[in-house]
Amino acid sequence: MRRLADTLGGHPVFSLVGRAMVPVDTVLHRATRGRLGLGALAGVRTLLLHTVGRRSGQPRTTPVLYVRHAGGYLVVGSNWGGAEHPGWSANLLANPAATVTVDGRDLAVRARLLTDTEREDLWPLLTRAWPAYDEYVVRAGGRRLRVFLLEPVDPV
Repeated sequence: MRRLADTLGGHPVFSLVGRAMVPVDTVLHRATRGRLGLGALAGVRTLLLHTVGRRSGQPRTTPVLYVRHAGGYLVVGSNWGGAEHPGWSANLLANPAATVTVDGRDLAVRARLLTDTEREDLWPLLTRAWPAYDEYVVRAGGRRLRVFLLEPVDPV
């Protein structure tokens, strides 16, 4: 299943289907306390990211692919290769305090946008986890995908 996901992940149709499946993935994550999501079925790790809307002040929850790194979680604001940054990434820029639900646990985290150098150094690690990120960069028309390190407030 993972090989199929890697192969199809960068295809534009996959992005449309994936975007439409976000609400289903969110419900599945919530129902299983972050233990199961559509990404897990495809062999990729996902977490639920809980932020506060930068304009609305309302809670926002989004399933996001992640890679473990330096005691935290790397997440990429790919928006499936869309022209705009995803809302959750703007929420983190406005308020880096967030919570993640991963493996059935809720953890308070602080988001840090990676520097260009850090991003370049870690890009191979991220594309090994989800090869479609390279295709998303192309489809995003040169938009620099935001990469955050979500660092636990109380280290794991």
